[in-house]
Amino acid sequence: MTAGPLRFGYWTPIFGGWLRNVDDEQTPTTFEHVKEIAQTAETSGFDVTLIAELNLNDVKGQEAPSLDAWELAAAVAAVTTRIEILTAIRPGYHLPAVAAKRAATIDDISGGRFTLNVVSAWWAEEARQYGGIFSEHDDRYKRSLEFVEILKGLWSETPYSFSGEYYELENTYLSPKPQVAPVIYAGGESEGGKNAISRFADAYVTHGGTPSELRTKIADLTARRAAVSETPFSSFGMAAYAIVRDTEEEAQAELERITDVRGGAAYESYQDFVSKSQLETTVDLRDYSVSNRGLRPDLVGTPDQVAERIVEFSDAGVDLLLLQFSPHLREMRRFAEQVIPRVRELEGR
Repeated sequence: MTAGPLRFGYWTPIFGGWLRNVDDEQTPTTFEHVKEIAQTAETSGFDVTLIAELNLNDVKGQEAPSLDAWELAAAVAAVTTRIEILTAIRPGYHLPAVAAKRAATIDDISGGRFTLNVVSAWWAEEARQYGGIFSEHDDRYKRSLEFVEILKGLWSETPYSFSGEYYELENTYLSPKPQVAPVIYAGGESEGGKNAISRFADAYVTHGGTPSELRTKIADLTARRAAVSETPFSSFGMAAYAIVRDTEEEAQAELERITDVRGGAAYESYQDFVSKSQLETTVDLRDYSVSNRGLRPDLVGTPDQVAERIVEFSDAGVDLLLLQFSPHLREMRRFAEQVIPRVRELEGR
């Protein structure tokens, strides 16, 4: 079991849902709906929201709507009071000094609740359309190293100068600074990615896996971190998609419905994801039918079954779950009412 209680997070649905095989998930791509989800989440037991950053819709297809991560982060910060706002940033789409300034401002809006998920990017077609920098795999992580060094430097020093392979700053002023430097989360599975993340991140997040896979991954990242820093990772988070129903049969029926692979526009990014990433596990189209390999943790079943499965991940070292649901608001409420209290009971055994 982890040292403290497991934290529950959810992905803000910037895409209108998480299912590639279901057109209408009753999750409109609007700020009003995002606001209702955020306010419901922080009063019902959720601790974190992850806001993904993609300019094209990875789930529903390129022509479908998607909301901007950073504008949403500021807006969610203004209409909530407690929840951590973990916002993705991809260095190839941002100037580091400007990003540091925007982060410090959202930190002020949120009262110190803003954190960052540094993503080194994988979608070449999106970069082509939006003018993002998209170099070879390990080069993207090297850029992230410099990018984060600049963020942390600007948040702590005045003036700040930096000279590197990708960026140059001389006597740069940033004020106001964050109340506390935002925690930097990152995830990756390649050798280059894990080595870089061990150097620049404060916490590690990963796609969904089994308890055994997560135990192995956490041990590996813990050792890599210890080799380069005296400060251990502050958190190990995992993405997952949850299906909670009154009976196991109902849960399995829902699983079959959402993984009825038909292909089409929603799979436009599939080949980029597989070819431009260096993954530790094979991804098939059935896995890909739900965003971020969310089915691999197998959080499918009755409230008791899902709670017991979650505790297995807690025992493996996971201390943050970043969850997806569909329809998001309805199923998030069900999870908060039926699963979170049961997990708390099991944690207290």
